[in-house]
Amino acid sequence: MENTIVIKNASVLLDGIFETADLLLQGGIIADISKHISPSRDAQVIDAKGAFMLPGFIDVHTHGGAGIDVVFADQSEFAALSDFFASKGTTSWLASLVADTEEGFCRSIDGIRAYMDGDKVSGAHLLGVHLEGPFLEPAYKGIMAEDLLSEGDMDLFEHLQSRCGDALRYITVSPEVPGIFEMIGPMTKSGVVVSLGHTGADYDLSMRTIESGATSITHIFNALRLFHQHEPAIMGAALESDVYCEAICDGFHLHPATVRLLLKTKGYDRVVAITDSNMAAGMPDGRYRVSDIDIVVEDGDAKTVATGGRAGSTLTMIKALQNLKKFTGQPINKLSPLLSTNPAAMLGIDHRKGHIAKGFDADLVLIGEDDEVAMTIVAGRIAYDSHKLDQ
Repeated sequence: MENTIVIKNASVLLDGIFETADLLLQGGIIADISKHISPSRDAQVIDAKGAFMLPGFIDVHTHGGAGIDVVFADQSEFAALSDFFASKGTTSWLASLVADTEEGFCRSIDGIRAYMDGDKVSGAHLLGVHLEGPFLEPAYKGIMAEDLLSEGDMDLFEHLQSRCGDALRYITVSPEVPGIFEMIGPMTKSGVVVSLGHTGADYDLSMRTIESGATSITHIFNALRLFHQHEPAIMGAALESDVYCEAICDGFHLHPATVRLLLKTKGYDRVVAITDSNMAAGMPDGRYRVSDIDIVVEDGDAKTVATGGRAGSTLTMIKALQNLKKFTGQPINKLSPLLSTNPAAMLGIDHRKGHIAKGFDADLVLIGEDDEVAMTIVAGRIAYDSHKLDQ
């Protein structure tokens, strides 16, 4: 029997404004939005009075959480990770893979594909793969091993893309690496969204790469050549152009004033909130091993044991929303697109995700007055329930 849910009395985010409305969810989509919907006898009714309904969060850049690393996850761990993400308001996500050997990439990709192709009954929807490497500039490699980085190699890209099938959605590259600039056009035409990151590219090359099809900047201000008044570099191109900019709003990677400056410069329609989370997200402080690198988490801040360099984050999407509200003083309805509408548009899936509208995927997050997740709905099924809503 088709699962039917009627959500009543929620403050629903419709075209940027909260309006009290009922929603009918059927067949995984939003079948109707109305001031009053009479549920059928077989429908599950959720009274969401007092809750704010937002489009589900889409995390395009995460390496793990809940003690699980996407590089090494098995099928049960992918399921547990998807459940963890759903508990934090995420309805869709990309598995981000750092630079690895070709064999290592293929092993990780095969695991991701196996999970995507299997029977999934709960948790956030794994949309596909984000390759954060191997085509990156060694001088801006972050915690990645330099011997795993590669110059431009279209054959390697096509092999990894073939291994992923249609699951390769997003790739981060450094345009100054030999052979990469020539790959931008073909990668974009193949349907993969190209982001610039881990790069020291100058302004002219950065702008030419954006004109050739690069759509985004990976974790803006981090692992990038910074702005100088005489040489704006990649940062200048990122801020001047219309590319999307990923932002890690954990309070460690970006000062609150930097977040405000970014939003004032780019506008609220070109910033994409990400977690860049590692396996320590949702876990206590302590030592962890992330993609074969030892890290230590202190007060929620993840750094490598060897160098003290920052090693991803322990951020969750709901915490990112809470931080954005604190950093900017703006209301949730203005901030919500950073976690949903903008990433959907960047990935080219905004015809079915990122908005609350009739015919769109029933991917929703209900936020209580405490700004915590009360319920997450993925494809019209309840993926997380805090039991704070009367049903």
